[in-house]
Amino acid sequence: MSFDIIFNGEEGVLMQTARIKLSSTSFETLEDICNKIIDVADRTGAKHSGKIPLPTKKLCIPTRKGPCGGGTESYEQWQMRIHKRIIDIQADERTLKRVMRVEIPETVQLEIDLKG
Repeated sequence: MSFDIIFNGEEGVLMQTARIKLSSTSFETLEDICNKIIDVADRTGAKHSGKIPLPTKKLCIPTRKGPCGGGTESYEQWQMRIHKRIIDIQADERTLKRVMRVEIPETVQLEIDLKG
């Protein structure tokens, strides 16, 4: 585990740069979680650059409508979209603990990397 050592002007507090990667199939849930994390960063006074949208991944699956082999071939296309966001936070240990306490539903995947 590596991290940047940045000393804040206040009493030399050790700061880490954390990259938070979020992904979900539900756009509204993802935006809600991103806003909660940014609110935590704002309340603790941590610098952040964030809610950076990444390209949406579209998974397309064409399926045939007819159950048997006869007749005309007609297809339905099913699609699942995976939305992704990145938030970078320069924070101390207290801020990262508060970010970890944010309740995240099962439909949202969260990954926290300490950058070095």
